Amino acid sequence: MFHSHHRLLHIPRIFQTRFSSTSSSMLDLCTKPQHLQQLHARFFLHGLHQNQSLSSKLMDCYAKFGLLDLSQKLFYYTQNPDIVLYRAILRTLYQFGEYDNTLFLYKAMVGKSMYPDEESCSFVLRSCFCLSHEQGKMIHAQIVRLGLDAFDLVGRTLVELYDMNGFFNVDEPVEGKYVMELNYWNNLISEASENGKMEESFKHFCRMRKENIQPNSITVIGLLRSTVELNSLKTGQALHSFVVVSCLYGKLTVNTALLSMYAKLGSLEDARMVFEKMPDKDLVVWNIMISAYSGNGFPKESLELVYCMVRSGFRPDLFTAIPAISSITQLKYNEWGKQMHAHVIRNGSDYQVSIHNSLIDMYSACDDLNLAQKIFGFIMNKTVVSWSAMIKGYTMHDRPLEALSLFLEMKRSGTRLDFIIVINILPAFAKIGALHYVSYLHGYSLKTSLDSLKSLKTSFLSSYAKCGCIEMARKLFDEEKSIHRDIIAWNSMISAYSKHGEWFRCFHLYSQMKLSSIVPDQVTFLGLLTACVNSGLVSKGKEIFKEMVEIYGYQPCKEHHTCMVDLLGRSGQIHEANEIIKTIPLESDARVYGPLLSACKMHSETRLAELAAQKLINMEPKNAGNYVLLSNIYAAAGNWDKVAKMRSFLRDRGLKKTPGCSWLELNGQVHEFRVADKSHQRWEDIYSILNVLELEAGDMEDDDLELFDPFVIKGCELPMNQPNLRHNTL
Repeated sequence: MFHSHHRLLHIPRIFQTRFSSTSSSMLDLCTKPQHLQQLHARFFLHGLHQNQSLSSKLMDCYAKFGLLDLSQKLFYYTQNPDIVLYRAILRTLYQFGEYDNTLFLYKAMVGKSMYPDEESCSFVLRSCFCLSHEQGKMIHAQIVRLGLDAFDLVGRTLVELYDMNGFFNVDEPVEGKYVMELNYWNNLISEASENGKMEESFKHFCRMRKENIQPNSITVIGLLRSTVELNSLKTGQALHSFVVVSCLYGKLTVNTALLSMYAKLGSLEDARMVFEKMPDKDLVVWNIMISAYSGNGFPKESLELVYCMVRSGFRPDLFTAIPAISSITQLKYNEWGKQMHAHVIRNGSDYQVSIHNSLIDMYSACDDLNLAQKIFGFIMNKTVVSWSAMIKGYTMHDRPLEALSLFLEMKRSGTRLDFIIVINILPAFAKIGALHYVSYLHGYSLKTSLDSLKSLKTSFLSSYAKCGCIEMARKLFDEEKSIHRDIIAWNSMISAYSKHGEWFRCFHLYSQMKLSSIVPDQVTFLGLLTACVNSGLVSKGKEIFKEMVEIYGYQPCKEHHTCMVDLLGRSGQIHEANEIIKTIPLESDARVYGPLLSACKMHSETRLAELAAQKLINMEPKNAGNYVLLSNIYAAAGNWDKVAKMRSFLRDRGLKKTPGCSWLELNGQVHEFRVADKSHQRWEDIYSILNVLELEAGDMEDDDLELFDPFVIKGCELPMNQPNLRHNTL
């Protein structure tokens, strides 16, 4: 059976994933050995024979039916068995009284630089003491050298075995009493730490020292966990010093705990120092350091460490893959992402939902949303993280309707909303002006106490403002006491007023902010400059820009320069706007030249428009909108030959301007508008009414008249005299 399916047919990955997700529960249903063997054969057929968590479960099932030989064969035919599989075979051999084989496998395991967990150590120790006291003492000494005696279960097993074998006799009462007292204090420290009483665990440690009980590895590991919960780097460093002077530093488990502590507290320099000084690094140690770099914003260093780990002879596992994928997501390295995905499949870890969720995030960040959708479709048992990752992907790629549709599907599935889901879906709702859904989420957050989170309150404030409900945004802002308001809340409210053209309220709020001793940041000034642009306040804009640079010492970023170019350009000061672009220290991007080109069109500055357009085209050669805007400038100047050349150029290159899109919420239902869409059955009536509205408005942009048909509502009747409308435009 172990050789019959080595040449497998290609099984679709989606089927493997779905089959593996139910395999564990299928094993529990086997009531006869024959059923178990048939299911094992199925694992081979579907390419799951190297899935080590399934193999471990299968091994336990064979042992349950007394089939020791099949359990052993399963172990020996598994390539690169991991700690889980070793634990399963050690447990099986001990249960069947195969003490010699248990000891043999343990030695082979350590020889491969793989160190057992506490349960495996317990089986090995019990097997050794069943063979002889001397064997037991030898393995005990080795376990101490490796630092594995720090495990609570190992300590209890040792006390039990020595007591059973008469080691704690009348001639050695002190040592026995000492071990029992040490375990007593360790249990107190561990219990306090697990129950969230971190300070109490250190009080126990101080009392323990007063009674002259020398701490061991278990003591230190428990205290290091408390240090992480207290978020106290100084305490951790003090413990590190204690470890060094107490001769516990050489133990693998203590060093690993120190490394983990520094990583979780974000002290990467200390973590790297501990890492570099460890002579025998196992896979766990590598994974902690890789994860530390990835989680603290050093993705390149994280991936470099993965490369070093592989060169050192270690094979990446699930706990390597997740931080590595996170690093690739941060760097947006799509090709590296595909290589890591392939490795995950080869390693048999692709059945894990956590891996799928990470891959969805990665492909979304790498602009491969189609692949992200496929992976999302593979997941049979979707978690809230799965839904959140896909919704975030849609929101990130300006596909708010798909995000809304998926959100509604998630609700129908019965998945409970959490903070991450709400944070990820709110920008999509705000994008389409879906006030009904923003209000629903706000009510849900109040009901479930999610609204107590500051970042969520700020997100709701911003979302209400984008949906046009500035009153509700201000109400949320006022509910927060001024002493508790942070810079993000002030910036969100300033930005809300800015986008709605309420410049007076915007600057009044800015004055209140300074009176509250809140120092404005660059985001604050961006909101103020945007208010100046929207309201045409040229002098005020210059004053704010000067205040930002000279009083607060901020270096303007591209967004600030873009606002100033837009502000000056709209007021006709085009050459001054162009001079600002020339002063930008870094190479300008399209966001800066776009407003300049629009201003040139508005004020018929054809020569400068050509220069700005050429810059834009060099930066964005595939953006048809830049060519169209230049064509319209030529048209406004009456240069029809250049208009014809530009249109011909667009046709030859196959470039098309992305159609405009707009959304409108009507009584809780979101409707989508598309340019030049005549699919609605009453499109002629709609066009007629829109033409009347255009005539009444009396003002249309030339480029809109030249290029586009009016907006047409898609998928619903034309709303007449409807007061409850919310509208957003892309």
